Formats: sequence, C-alpha cells, structure tokens
Amino acid sequence: MKNGIIAGLLVLMVAVVCLPLWSADSKQPAAAETQKQKDARMEWWREARFGMFIHWGLYSIPAGEWKGKRIGGIGEWIMNNAEIPVDEYAALAKQFNPVKFNADEWVRLAKEAGMKYIVITSKHHDGFAMFKSSASPYNIVDATPFKRDVIKELAAACKKHDMKLGFYYSQAQDWHHPGAAAIRVNNRQTDHWDKAQDGDMDKYIDEVAIPQVREILTNYGRIAVLWWDTPHGMTREQAAKFYPLIKLQPGIVTNNRLGYGFEGDVDTPEQYIPATGMPGRDWETCMTMNDTWGYKSYDDNWKSTQQLIRNLVDIASKGGNYLLNVGPTSEGVIPSPSVERLKEIGKWMKVNGESIYETGPSVFKNLSWGRCTTKPGTLYLHVFDWPQDGKLQVPGLKNTVKKAYLLSDKREKKLAVKNLEDSVVIDVPAEAPDKIDTVVVVQIKGEPKVESAVISQKADGVIELLAKDAEIVGSTARYESGDGKDNIGFWTNPADFVRWTFKVTKPGTFDVFITYASDKGAAGSEFILEADGQKLTGTVKETGSWTTFKTESVGRLNISKAGVCNLNVKVKKMPGWAVMNLKSIQLIFTEDLR
Repeated sequence: MKNGIIAGLLVLMVAVVCLPLWSADSKQPAAAETQKQKDARMEWWREARFGMFIHWGLYSIPAGEWKGKRIGGIGEWIMNNAEIPVDEYAALAKQFNPVKFNADEWVRLAKEAGMKYIVITSKHHDGFAMFKSSASPYNIVDATPFKRDVIKELAAACKKHDMKLGFYYSQAQDWHHPGAAAIRVNNRQTDHWDKAQDGDMDKYIDEVAIPQVREILTNYGRIAVLWWDTPHGMTREQAAKFYPLIKLQPGIVTNNRLGYGFEGDVDTPEQYIPATGMPGRDWETCMTMNDTWGYKSYDDNWKSTQQLIRNLVDIASKGGNYLLNVGPTSEGVIPSPSVERLKEIGKWMKVNGESIYETGPSVFKNLSWGRCTTKPGTLYLHVFDWPQDGKLQVPGLKNTVKKAYLLSDKREKKLAVKNLEDSVVIDVPAEAPDKIDTVVVVQIKGEPKVESAVISQKADGVIELLAKDAEIVGSTARYESGDGKDNIGFWTNPADFVRWTFKVTKPGTFDVFITYASDKGAAGSEFILEADGQKLTGTVKETGSWTTFKTESVGRLNISKAGVCNLNVKVKKMPGWAVMNLKSIQLIFTEDLR
C-alpha cells in the first residue's frame, strides 16, 4: 500500500487566500485544543475499535495481471511494479464501468460486521480519483463510461446508516500527474519510468493534490477521517501546504503519514500488531484479509475467520483499532471470501461486541490462554485456548470478584470463583461455547490490582521462554503470530534486544537451546545470550525460510540461586538485513547445584 488538465489559476488563488500556509522553518503547529478537547474529539474513534478499509480503483481491472503475465506485489501497485506507461494505464479508465457497485450494500455489510467507520481510497498512487474532480479530468466521472461519483454515493449511504466515513488520499505519490513522486522498484535507477511523469513537484501539489484534498473535505458532508499515505519525495515545505486543509473539517481524525513532523492523531502499523501496543499514542493496525489491498484475481491466501476475530481482540486488548481491508472487483463487487468472513465476524460481534466497543487495554502483561479487554469495574477475558480441566486461571489478580459469567449467557448465570495466593480460578464449562473466542465477564471491586506474573520453572526443572512472553526492547523487533509464525521477527535493528523474566525454584545447571528461523538475509548474525552474569554466544544459520524453525544448542548455564532471574538475547553482529525469527529459548535442567 506503501502503499491531466491542471486546475485553473482561480482555484489555486482561492486555496491560498482561504488557508494560509505554515512557514517551512516553523515547528508543527500546536493543535488549538486542550487535552480535554482532544479527548472529546477522539472519543468516537477510541470507542469504535473496528473499521473497514476499501482499496478500489483502476487497478481492479488488470487484477494482478498485465499482458498475460502475473505481476508480483500488491494489486494496487501494478502500474509501478510492471512499469506500465502512463498512457497505457490511463486507457484502463475507458473500461472501468462498475455497474454492480451498490454503496448501500457495502455500508450495510460493514455495519453487519460490527464496523463503526469506513475509509476508502479517494485517490491511490496511480493518480486516478474515485470522485468528481475539477483539478484533473482523470477521475471516475469524467474519464469512465460509469460517470458516477462513487464517493458521493458512499457518503450518502454512510449518512443513511449512521456510519462514519473517511478518505484515504495519496498526497505525494501519483504515477499519472507530472511532477509527483514514485518509489523505485525493479532495481531501476530513477523514480519515474515514463517521461510523461517528469515535472515539477510544487506544481503538482499546488494544482492537483491540494485542490483535490480541498474537494474531498468540502464536497461530501461531514468527514470523520483523513488517511494520508506515503510522503515520499516531498519536502517539509511541501508537506506543510496540506496541513491547514484539515481545518475544513473540524473534529476530523488524521493519521501520521503526512510526514515531516506532522504527527496527526493516529499511528498506523501496517499488516502487523505491535507486541505491546503503542503506549502514549492512539494507533490503528491496517491489514488485508489476503495478501493484497487492491483486488488480485488469483490471491486466495485468505486469513481464517478465527484469525481475523482474534486479531481484532488482540488489537483491542492493546488499546488499538483494527482497520480491515476489502478490495472490490472492477464490477464493484466485494469478493465473496471477504463477505463470508465479515458476516461471520458480525455474528461473533452481535454476541460479544460489548467486550470490544468502548473498552480499554488489558491489565495483564500476558495471558497464556487468550486476551483481556476492560471497562471500569469489569474485565472481559477472551479465552482462545479453553482449559481442559474446566479451571480458568487468571494470574496475579488480587481484586475481590463480585461476579463472573459467560458473555454469551443472557441469564448471566454465575460461575464459581476461587481466590488463590497468586491467581483467581474460575470454574467454566467443560466445552468452550465458542471455539474461536469465548468471553468470560469478571466484575471486580475497585480498580484492577494485578501482580505481574513471571514465568515459572516446571516441575521437571525445565524453563521455557516463548516469544509471546518476551519483553521486546527497541524500535523494530516485534511479536508475530499466524501464517506459521509464532516468533519475534522484523528484528532489523541490532540495538534491539529481547528479555524474559522468570522464577527459578530449582537452581542448577541448564543446557540452553534456541529455536529460530532464518533465510539468507539473516544468516551469519551473531547473538549473545545473557543470564545470571554469564554469556553464551551463537551464530544464526540459514534454516530454509522465515517459517522453517530449527533448534540448536547454545551451551550451558549455571543458575546458582532460587529467585527471579532475567535472560537477555542481544545482537553481537548483524551482517545481513535482519537477525532472525526467534521462537523460544529453552533451559533444560541437568544438575542440581543445591
């Protein structure tokens, strides 16, 4: 995702007169609002938790293929990835006639799925506007046989169904209009691959981009979100020209992709869920259902409904929102696998939406069986892995439990609860009412009081340190799950490191094993394992792929005393672009030193 006739001079003059620009050497203008006012503005967004992203444009016509050849990469990047000449790609507009498009159906589907807002690509990097634009005739009304403004129709449907509407706009990358930016692929030496793309960036911004952003913020009623994308190729002065336009929509929520210090309201991790959320910032994970944003006819790598629901829960448990994408076809149809999954998510949300909407993050560092979301006086325990013995252990909870029941039980029949020294145990049915995620509601007295649980040594002396239980310190490394992954990956900064805290009850000598995956991009990386004042070193070898995990011996450690201990994995040398995908560290007890 990373994802023409120029407007007349009069349009440009109006833009300049109405909205003064910020000087290039100034700092980002402080929002003219107090924290209380910002909280009020962000309230609906923070409560929503779940939204629909729509990537739709001319790229849905080739659908991943060009001149009989399948083009690698995501669907909406086909013009860049296949280096299609401007005129050839623009000719697709004559074929674009999405007669099956029905804005009302799209909005009703989002609503049925439990989504609270929609963000659609008003213009993606290919430069084609999905709305009527006076700044360029390269738009769905003027350049296609369809001649309908789909953004206008979607805005009307959203208003009808009380759905918040937002617009994605690619402000810098535009592969059609002269002077705009592109990102190099295929080892080419220039950003542009067609002389028709060459020109003046300032001219493009002043005469196309700014007028178009003005249009989408003034012609479609109340807009809830403005989703910038990729400031590539711009200067800070050029980015600053866009900022005042936000004033056209008081109360709008913006993201962090305008660039150059203009932080916006929301950070946007793409295609991943931060291991510990993003403390101190509002954030939203945007993610595809398969491997592409824009429609590709042959991309059938669909995430399961289970994974999508658990992603939503995981994100909510960390205080974020989930912006889940659909990529409609050139006929204006949302693919049936997307529809099926959205309806299945909607069924789950009808029962369990209370545990997602208006909730805060978990009060637990880690729950081995699932996740937790919160409201004042209430914990929602999302149980992914149902206890075989019918005993759900809630580690470290010190509050008095007033009541516990299944959210799916309309009678709210009480579940038996027992307080132990280091946990609360809830008696649950033998079988999970919902195999994907059963929610147990726990009402407590007072503010949550939780003692951080540490990993305990097993009865056989083994200490197992799993990726999901690690503390990740740094800017790049993060926990990954799904699609054969259960590891700490994206570890591309050698300054990052991983730490586990665990309790030793049986000190002694331990054989240490590491389980990881690597391809050529990480082979040769050297790591240091530190624990109890000792260091072990190892070298990462190629395992075959990033999801082919192998276990190797690292050496032997002596832990002489019982108690809490830390183990760190740090980088000594990183000759490639990444360290490894780290799945686990295992300490096997071999000799009692007491």
